[in-house]
Amino acid sequence: MNDISSEEFLAAGRRILGWMDQYLGTIRERPVAAQVSPGCIEEQLPREAPEDPEPLDAILEDFEQRILAGITHWNHPRFFGYFAISGSRPGILAESLTAALNVNGMLWRTSPAATELERRVLAWLARWMGLPERLFGIIFDTASVSTLHAVLAARHVKDPGGRVGGHRPDLVVYASEQAHSSVEKAVLALGMGQKNFRRIGVDQAFRMRVDQLESAIMADVRAGLRPCCIVATVGTTGATAVDPVDEVAELAQRYGLWLHVDAAYAGMAAMLPEMRALFCGLERADSLVVNPHKWLFTPMDCSVLYTRRPEVLREALSLTPDYLQTDDEAVNLMDYGIPLGRRFRALKLWFIMRAFGRRRTTEILRNHIAWAKALAERIEQDERFELAAPVLFSLVCFRLRGAEERTQELLERINRGGFALLSPVVLHGKLAIRFAIGNIHTTWQDVEATWEAISRAAESRA
Repeated sequence: MNDISSEEFLAAGRRILGWMDQYLGTIRERPVAAQVSPGCIEEQLPREAPEDPEPLDAILEDFEQRILAGITHWNHPRFFGYFAISGSRPGILAESLTAALNVNGMLWRTSPAATELERRVLAWLARWMGLPERLFGIIFDTASVSTLHAVLAARHVKDPGGRVGGHRPDLVVYASEQAHSSVEKAVLALGMGQKNFRRIGVDQAFRMRVDQLESAIMADVRAGLRPCCIVATVGTTGATAVDPVDEVAELAQRYGLWLHVDAAYAGMAAMLPEMRALFCGLERADSLVVNPHKWLFTPMDCSVLYTRRPEVLREALSLTPDYLQTDDEAVNLMDYGIPLGRRFRALKLWFIMRAFGRRRTTEILRNHIAWAKALAERIEQDERFELAAPVLFSLVCFRLRGAEERTQELLERINRGGFALLSPVVLHGKLAIRFAIGNIHTTWQDVEATWEAISRAAESRA
């Protein structure tokens, strides 16, 4: 036989499942960040792949002894450096089933359940978030790819002839200076040119300034350019700021621009009625992205692009050679995206939404937000520190008062110690530290213990 035997598979499977459960249960005992230097892992690996089969036990042994040393544990409850991508146990189990099924959901007929489950589970998610029923959803790998498709759709609306003759060089995209770098990268990848990307200034709360946005649009119109797309953000990476989406939507409508909203991180908070005011205007967007793999406990990767104008994506991207022709009238998701191959990502989202339910999910989100606000109160009560941005969701940005070097040294000391992981951010020209809560396994004790470690490190430095 070509594959390994059933007996080997089951034995290794039991060992791996047991290892995963133990890993999740004891992960707090590990340093959060990998304690290795560049090239260290590669030096331990053979230069040539084996000529003959090796036993799975030996491979698993090398995984534990060599690979784990170079892992930064994103699933660690004290991983606070970036927005969490925590993998819950139901999601992990679903990923295993996805690998076993190994389907490609490019066409409806290549695996009908992959397409139909994706459509249904994304309708569930939209309802949980209070989004309009009419939205069309599609799963990509990351928010960068979802945003790329949104900008591509905006370009097609302004220049539909570009599909055949190549696109014109005067289309302009706008986003705030706090917007994620993936927006500018989408402009680069689509060949629109960095010179046609505008970063709009922000106010004291890091929100896009609508007056500056309108001034930039008008200046480009006078210069003979063609404004194409505005990207607003609900929950920026740096400070989780919320752009005034409703006001931006007014401008987009007035000037005929596509409005895309990046809610990759914060979008899940729309499930909470008490947070809905922060999402005002979201229903007016032409497209928006939310990432279940950030704050819905879904293993990497799972990014959802919603749009109320799916026909634009289809017009821009649909291309069906003879070997993909079908005689059914079902939706073929390959027509709405660049990738032809499509993993069965909806399966893990379906598992998670059913295993936790809306009530438990919202309870977890509320806890994360409450812990962030409690941490912010601790910081405000400590005269050595100051908050660097308003705390709207589950991110707290803070710094030591005084010279910026002190904040840098504090950050390095915490991360070097391995107890927790934090990350830097520059806000209004000054360095700050990001403390992002969002892992499903994080507890208030993890937050509190990390704050105590920060406080001790600051005290020893003083």
